[in-house]
Amino acid sequence: MSTPPTYPFRSRREIHSGQPKVYSDAPNEDVTPTPSDPTPTPVRGTASPSHASHDAGDARLSRHATPAVSPADPTPTPIQGVLAETPARSSLRESEPRGEHPAWKPTDAASETTGMRSRRIASERRAARKRRRRRRIRSFFVIVLVLGLVGGASYFAYSQLMNSSTVASDDYPGPGTTDILVTIDDQATGRDIGQKLYEAGVVRSVGAFVRQYEKNSAARSINPGTYRFKLQMSAADALAVLLDPMNRVDSTVTVLAGERMSVIKKRIVDVMDVSEAEVEQAFANTAAIGLPAEAGGNVEGWLHIGEYKVEEDDTPTSVIARMVAATVEELDKLGVPAADRETVLIKASIVEGEMGTNSKYMPMVARVIDNRLADTEGETKGVLGMDSTTLYGVGKEGGLPTQADLDADNPYNTRLHAGLPPTPINQPSLEAIKAVLNPADGDWLYFVTVDLNTGDTLFASNAADHEKNKEKLVEYCKTHADQCSPQS
Repeated sequence: MSTPPTYPFRSRREIHSGQPKVYSDAPNEDVTPTPSDPTPTPVRGTASPSHASHDAGDARLSRHATPAVSPADPTPTPIQGVLAETPARSSLRESEPRGEHPAWKPTDAASETTGMRSRRIASERRAARKRRRRRRIRSFFVIVLVLGLVGGASYFAYSQLMNSSTVASDDYPGPGTTDILVTIDDQATGRDIGQKLYEAGVVRSVGAFVRQYEKNSAARSINPGTYRFKLQMSAADALAVLLDPMNRVDSTVTVLAGERMSVIKKRIVDVMDVSEAEVEQAFANTAAIGLPAEAGGNVEGWLHIGEYKVEEDDTPTSVIARMVAATVEELDKLGVPAADRETVLIKASIVEGEMGTNSKYMPMVARVIDNRLADTEGETKGVLGMDSTTLYGVGKEGGLPTQADLDADNPYNTRLHAGLPPTPINQPSLEAIKAVLNPADGDWLYFVTVDLNTGDTLFASNAADHEKNKEKLVEYCKTHADQCSPQS
C-alpha cells in the first residue's frame, strides 16, 4: 500500500470538476466507529454523525470511515489512505449551513500553481529557442571569422613566399664582403642611386634597391656624398648605410675603380668647395701634379683608387698630385717599365670597363684583348670591338651601345679602328692591372656577358660559337629590358 501525501493533492480533472478527492487504498466498504470512540472523526468526503440524515443520499461518498480509536489516544489518527480533517476544516464545516453538503472547492493556490507552471514552461521553451537561435548565429559568425583568418593567413604566406622567391633571385643575402666607397650625386633619384650601387658591385640589381628605397620614406632625405659600403650587400643593408650619417666620409675625396676623370673632377669641386675653373686649371698643370711624360698630358687612368683626406691647406693641385704619385708608385711595385705604363693602364681600364667588379673573368678578358690585337690576319683583323670604349667615345657611362654609337667615328670606337684607344677610359683597379700583367691562357677571341645581374660571361674562339652565346643575352634582355636598354 502506498502512503498518501500530507497535503491535499488533486489532479487537474478534479480541480476543474469541483469534486473532492478521496485518498484511500482501503476496501470499498463502510466502517462505523466502535462504541469506545463516541466521537468519530469524519473523513474528507464523509459527513459528520450529526449530519447523517442529510447525507444519506451521498452515502456513496462515505465509503471510507475512520477506525476506532482507543481511549488512551484522544487524538484519532487517520488510517492510511485517509486524510483526517484538520481543526480548521472542521470549523469551516460547522460554520456551513446544515443540510448542505459542502463541495470540495479548489484553492486559489492550486489554480495559480497550475497556470504559473504552464506559463513558466512556455517561457522556458521560448527562452530555449532564443538561446539555440543565438548559438546558431554566433556559430555562423565564428565560422566566417575563422575562414577569413585562415584565408588571410594563406594569402599572406603565399605573398611572402612569392616575394621571398623574387628577392632571392635579384638580391644578395649577406651583409657583404670587402669595403668599397661609392659617391652619391646631388639630386640623385632612388633609381640613380641603385644604378650607381649596382655598377659598383654593392647590390645585385637596381630593382632590389629601388624596392627598399620606395618602402622607406626616410630614403628621400639621403644626402649626397661619399659613403662606405661593402661589396655584395643586400639592398636593405645598402639603404641602411645611406641613412646612417656615420657612414658618410666627410672632407675626403674618393676615387673608385672604374670611375672616369670627369666624375672625380666634380667630386673635388663638391668636397673642397672650389670652382670648376680651379679644378680644370689644376688638371691642366701636368708638371705641378707630377704626371709622367708617357701619359701624353692626359690624366685619365692615372688617378689612383683610394681616399684622400683634405687638409686645411690643401688645394686641388696638391690633392691631384697625391693621386698621380700613388699610381706611379703602384706601377713601380708591380715592375711595370715606365715605357709600358700607359699601355698597361689602357688595357686595364678596358678590362675594368668590361668586367667591373666581376674580377674572376678579368684575366680571361685580358687574354682576349691580347689575342685580338695579335690576330691581325684572322677573324678579328686586330679590332678589339669593345663596347666599353665605344660608349666612352660618345660620353655614355654604361648600358649597351646603340647602332648610332657603333657607327660613331671617333678614336675610341674600337669597332671601327684597330688597336688600342689613345688613352685609358677610366681609373682601373689593382685587380685589373694584375690581370693585364698575368692574363689567363686560352685562344678566345670573343666573350659576351649573358646575365647582367650575376655577370656570367661566356667565351668563344670563333665567330660561330660567339653568335650562339649572344642568343642567350638576347633571351635575357627580353625579361630585363631596363638593364639592356641603351642609356642616353
